Amino acid sequence: MSDSYEVEHNGIDGEDKMGSLNHGIAQTKLNYLLLKENKNLTVISELSLDISQHDLSQYRLEGKYELKPDVCAYLEPPIIPDTEDDLVTVSKIPDLVIEILSPRQAISYLIRKINAFFKLGTKSCWLVNPSMQIITVYSQPNQRETFVSKKDAKVIDEVMNIHLPIQEIFS
Repeated sequence: MSDSYEVEHNGIDGEDKMGSLNHGIAQTKLNYLLLKENKNLTVISELSLDISQHDLSQYRLEGKYELKPDVCAYLEPPIIPDTEDDLVTVSKIPDLVIEILSPRQAISYLIRKINAFFKLGTKSCWLVNPSMQIITVYSQPNQRETFVSKKDAKVIDEVMNIHLPIQEIFS
């Protein structure tokens, strides 16, 4: 199937390896603002999470062994064992997961991914749409609040006690 067919038919139902300019800018700004405004968080981009011990088949996600959020944050970060220099995958599930919609991605895929993160124990998930300049904060799979850049001053995540200036994410 060609990329043009997938774009014309609601995007790729899976991970978009290409990203985009707005995706990258939003990801960088979110990382910066989360670190600047929340000194208690460890913020990581593109961290591979080991899910091999979990059955997430009901969510129809790519890969059975790992998930990779665009941005994740920990109140207590994973610890690298003394015998290792680094970790390629981490089994500790983040407290916050942020998924950023790419132009070629299907939003339904990211919502299934968010639901899977909640099943794994994530406390809060955000779905960021750079093209529409909106952020939806999920406190549970079906409980969410949407923040719009032109209307709201801040993105507020009550679960994680995060308040970020939304205009700075999309400016």
